[in-house]
Amino acid sequence: MILNPLAPQPSPDTTAWRVYHDRHRALWIDHFDGRWLVQTEGERLPSDFVEAASRLCSSLYWRPRDKAAATAPIHLAGEIIAGRFSVQETGVSCWMDFAAGYSCGLFTDQRLNRIWVSEQCRPGNRILNTFAYTGAFSLVAARAGAETTTVDLSSVYLDWTWENFALNGLDRTGHHGARGDVFTWLRTFARQGRTFHGIVLDPPTFSRSGRDTFRTDRNYASLVSLAAAVLAPGGWLLCCANTHRLTADRFAHDVADGIRAAGRRIIRQEAPPMPPEFCGDDYLKTLRLHVE
Repeated sequence: MILNPLAPQPSPDTTAWRVYHDRHRALWIDHFDGRWLVQTEGERLPSDFVEAASRLCSSLYWRPRDKAAATAPIHLAGEIIAGRFSVQETGVSCWMDFAAGYSCGLFTDQRLNRIWVSEQCRPGNRILNTFAYTGAFSLVAARAGAETTTVDLSSVYLDWTWENFALNGLDRTGHHGARGDVFTWLRTFARQGRTFHGIVLDPPTFSRSGRDTFRTDRNYASLVSLAAAVLAPGGWLLCCANTHRLTADRFAHDVADGIRAAGRRIIRQEAPPMPPEFCGDDYLKTLRLHVE
């Protein structure tokens, strides 16, 4: 099996990126500081691929591209990774853990959005990071001097966020973690009169909290409306949808509906592409908004 071309390192201070992305061949490879994590839709990798790839990386791991399986990666060749290790993205360090299950610590497709968030933040800004996972957006905001509130259903991922803060030498003073349902917290913040200068909305395609369910292709407008209600005048929203089932036009329509439902108006917006190594795949939709 020939892998050509491999995506080059995006910058000297980035050691985590998608080195190969081919939806048609159903083959995806992430490079994590010399360690390769390969995903396929098949049961196994061909032996010639394992032999060739093992010459290009220090460790080779594989897992099926099936979120429902929640499968931890399987070692195929090279060094066995016994515990956590750190990677860098534009100078920001993050802990990775191949034993953590389906998600191992960092989604490389959000690199350009994290750079954008870091550019928007100013010292003293209040930033809300929802569906935060391991807190990468909170990290870049905190490094820019902003005060962050990080929301996730999982206490494991909130702890991971604070471990990432410590890895970067960041003091947790002025930064807050909120475990629980994002919709509930947005309503709570509105009742409390809390507002934020910037809000990150990067929900999973599907989630369930108690009796409530969220689907990106059905409920995004409601999420945006609740977020816009706690956004300070002139603030920004980063809206992301990770699914092929939602077209870019429908996504933009849903976001606009949510802004209107909150009685707000979009000042300007942009719909940036994914990082270039993702080869024009359109599963991740992004809108960056500034709201009156």
